Amino acid sequence: MLFLSPEASRPADGWPAAPAARRAPAAEGAEPARDTDTPLYPLVFIGPMASGKSKIGRRVARALRVPFIDTDKDIVAEHGPITEIFAANGEDHFRALERAAVAAALQRSRAVVSLGGGAVLDPASRADLRRATVISLSTTAEAVRNRTKNAKRPLLAAGPDAWQRIYDERRPLYEALASVSFDTSTRPVDAIAADIVKWVRTQS
Repeated sequence: MLFLSPEASRPADGWPAAPAARRAPAAEGAEPARDTDTPLYPLVFIGPMASGKSKIGRRVARALRVPFIDTDKDIVAEHGPITEIFAANGEDHFRALERAAVAAALQRSRAVVSLGGGAVLDPASRADLRRATVISLSTTAEAVRNRTKNAKRPLLAAGPDAWQRIYDERRPLYEALASVSFDTSTRPVDAIAADIVKWVRTQS
């Protein structure tokens, strides 16, 4: 995985290209490595809740002139608000709906897709993501607190400590699946999106 810090700027000779060779087989019990010789699209954003996946993904899709898909919004459009799904049927039911939405979105051959923070928990979704270009966004609890003061997100209801615990649990999955990672803690959304577009264009 390539990690780009908040202060990253494009080197004189351009962004580093993705490695051409596959990784060595994963150790027994470890998360399998993602494929590195896959097509560029779909371009998929993963990361913790409130890391900016939808806002940044939408800007990247606009710049690349491809469709943008937000799987959480697809779920809401078909099944109603996520808070109500959690309250009425529980998290397991929501995850089943999420898996179906992710599978449908990743069938698009040329699109930018934003996934919910917990989508990587599903083994079948992780297998699908190993055949995609995956951009992982990271952030901090302080940045999330400033972004979500009035947000209605079921798994954020317990506050920043709960957010950090959930992020720490999922971070190894984000890192294992990522083609590249960007920190969204402090920089403007437009600047981050522009850097991602530059990186994507070096891969095509």
